[in-house]
Amino acid sequence: GVLHFAGSVIVSESVGDPAKYYRNNAYRSLELIDFLITRGVKRFLFSSSAAVYGIPADGTLVSEASLLNPINPYGCSKLFVERMVRDFSAASGLNYGILRYFNVAGSDPNGRTGQSTPNATHLVKVACEVATGKRDSLRIYGTDYDTPDGTCVRDFIHVSDLALAHVATYEFLRRSGRNACFNCGNGKGYSVLEVIAAVERAHGRKLDVEAVARRLGDPAALVADASAIRKTLGWHALYDLADMIETALAWERREQRDLIRVS
Repeated sequence: GVLHFAGSVIVSESVGDPAKYYRNNAYRSLELIDFLITRGVKRFLFSSSAAVYGIPADGTLVSEASLLNPINPYGCSKLFVERMVRDFSAASGLNYGILRYFNVAGSDPNGRTGQSTPNATHLVKVACEVATGKRDSLRIYGTDYDTPDGTCVRDFIHVSDLALAHVATYEFLRRSGRNACFNCGNGKGYSVLEVIAAVERAHGRKLDVEAVARRLGDPAALVADASAIRKTLGWHALYDLADMIETALAWERREQRDLIRVS
């Protein structure tokens, strides 16, 4: 079997350069799946995104049965691949799993690995970079959304929980032979300001933040109904937002120490 994680992931970039996202996420995935079918691969697990939902039609909580209506090229490219996977499965019998990631954060609790993405845009990562002095400030993209504090609300999932969701889903495919599509989230939403406040508590001091205009392609709120994966696989998130921030901060501090030693 094959687990497909590769792709371009920056929503705002996809709005300005949609060709990159359709080429890299959709067309390259088409080439990959087509190749796998010709080589007789039986199972395929695809990393999709909550961006396929767009703006929730019935509140902020979205289930796998919610309307799929992406509002940016990134989400459209992911949905396109989901539909390709289903079509290939219908034609060839490919056994597939689709995992719709919500906002991934945190690092390995044992400090072995962490996010080293240059010019990252993920909120927890950027806030922790500001806390450790790697960046001067953090931008808040929009403070006038229809949310309790005016900033976007998102569902965050620890990277270790997400890794375990992949293992559990692949084992389900292998044992049952059934196809599956699951949301991967905590089921709880936090606003941008709440996340910043949580990082400040963990860090022990205020962060330098700047409120700027909304970013194109961002829905006001997006929170997972993760009941399907819990009921079907027995999976549930083990780490909360505080854990994500603690492990992310530890990783940034470790990278900072390593950089100082090298220099």
